[in-house]
Amino acid sequence: MTSADIYIKNKLDERRSSGTFRVLKPENSLIDFCSNDYLGFAQSAVLKQLIETEIQNHPLSLNGATGSRLLSGNITYAEELEREIAAYHQYEAGLLFNSGYDANLGLLSSLAQRGDTIILDELIHASVIDGARLSYANRYSFRHNSPESLEAKLKLAKGNCYVVIESVYSMDGDTPPIEEILNLTEKYGAHLIVDEAHAVGLYPVGLVNELGLQTRVFASVVTFGKALGCHGAVVLGSNLLREYLINFARSFIYTTASSFHQLAAIKMAYQLLSRAGPEVISLKNNIDLFKKQININDNFPLISSDSAIQCIILKSNNKAYQAANILQAAALDIRAIFSPTVASGTERIRICLHAFNTTNNLIILTDTINQLINAS
Repeated sequence: MTSADIYIKNKLDERRSSGTFRVLKPENSLIDFCSNDYLGFAQSAVLKQLIETEIQNHPLSLNGATGSRLLSGNITYAEELEREIAAYHQYEAGLLFNSGYDANLGLLSSLAQRGDTIILDELIHASVIDGARLSYANRYSFRHNSPESLEAKLKLAKGNCYVVIESVYSMDGDTPPIEEILNLTEKYGAHLIVDEAHAVGLYPVGLVNELGLQTRVFASVVTFGKALGCHGAVVLGSNLLREYLINFARSFIYTTASSFHQLAAIKMAYQLLSRAGPEVISLKNNIDLFKKQININDNFPLISSDSAIQCIILKSNNKAYQAANILQAAALDIRAIFSPTVASGTERIRICLHAFNTTNNLIILTDTINQLINAS
């Protein structure tokens, strides 16, 4: 083996011995309490038919984009879609990216410069962390959802300052005090960026918009691979920000544009979202039922969350692994979340609730978890 092969093998062996080795798993027939398909759009026959009809209505559309949007890949349809999405969320403008990761990477890496400051919630998504690293700006993190900790970091900020939070955190499912954080950023002349990836769905226009704060937020990132059931993302903000990202966001400039099929899927998903009242009600009812039926204790706390993401802390990779295996044996697709994805000591099972989960599904889920906890 070469020196590189030896290094790779040693790192993989370390993962295996620590119980954190990752493997890909194919689809299964278990009851879905794992995916981010909160409203069921990814499996929606209605959405599939809407997409097919939209493509048929554009018979001259290409299979692929043929290039980046700054070369041959831009089409009027994409720009019209950006305007529609921005109007839906009540922002001035939007720019499409190929994924939420690309959106956060491009936004953060291009916006902040040397001498500027980025302040992140300590539990922010990895895509935001990576974008901040690429910016070369000064970086600080503050205690999760703590305005007091944030203010201490704001006092240290230099240059242009950007504070980044999620409106619903992907691994905890909880929500920050957005307005209080916004008041602080305005007090110190900083700019708030909100990742809305896991909020859209439970809140059809996003939590920022639900709270009426969109005119005060510098930028929001909305992804389409969760409740919207397709793929891609948009950065929402001002026209000025959109023009800046077109010129400086490397993950936008140096990648092939989205295909027409992807754009049509996004457009039709938004049409479905605009009339998704029954699905939103079903999702909220399932969240309420889960929280009513679950019976947890201090040894295995349930993270406080009103979102579709509900997490039970098991405090070790081994316990999380064992719990996930028991739940999967009961035909429930629930996955363990290990460290280092989450901090050591906060290993958990992550439960995602959906509009399409039946009452019987929820009862089986909560009964199984209650028996598991009582037996521990």
